Amino acid sequence: MKLPKMILFDYGHTLGYEEGFDGLKGNTALMKHVVKNRFNKSAEEVQALAMELTKEIHRHTNHAIEIHWNLFDRLFYDRLGIEFDLPISETAKIFWDNAAPAVIMPDTDKMIDYINLRGIRSGVISNISFSETSVTDRINALLPNNKFEFIMTSSEYIFRKPHRYIFETAIIKSGLQPGEIWFCGDNPTVDVIGASNAGMYPVWYTSDLEYTYRDESYHIPPDCEHLHIHAWSELIDILKNSP
Repeated sequence: MKLPKMILFDYGHTLGYEEGFDGLKGNTALMKHVVKNRFNKSAEEVQALAMELTKEIHRHTNHAIEIHWNLFDRLFYDRLGIEFDLPISETAKIFWDNAAPAVIMPDTDKMIDYINLRGIRSGVISNISFSETSVTDRINALLPNNKFEFIMTSSEYIFRKPHRYIFETAIIKSGLQPGEIWFCGDNPTVDVIGASNAGMYPVWYTSDLEYTYRDESYHIPPDCEHLHIHAWSELIDILKNSP
């Protein structure tokens, strides 16, 4: 197996581990910064209404289009007559840090150190509503030794994986041919098949760590050529034996 010139990664449950997502904790923390609450909504009421809006958005987008946190924030909180003493960038961080705190997946730091040592370029493509800045800040805090050339978020590029546009944009940004790039992710459809359709070599990374959004579809092997690993130490060994 030929050594890749670049490896791109998914973020959630590939590089970073978020055990779950608790929107109520996020909104409870955020409500401490409210300076105006026209209808006196509690954190519980705000969370229930946020879930309603999320369902309405998904009904119209079918999960194919990403709605940026800033747009969600503006519509949602303005409609409730709620104002904060912080800019949107800060409210997003407070919400995310409390709703879904993160640690690294096991041995991610060792894997990053190894690909840096081998001179393999790297980057990230994530399906996420938070801004590229927010995601970059989190990844840099979790993996300070990374040398990611770019961190792309669907919130900034409209389309979510597996849409080919977001993968093709990453390929153009890399300046490489698709076959010179590996893409690592945990979702067999979104990450593996999506990357394969764009001409990249996909790596299906599965872990025993549990998380709330993983369903039976995550256990169905993707119908395309791919490498299947269960730990980053496996990827390091494969790269060590690649010419």
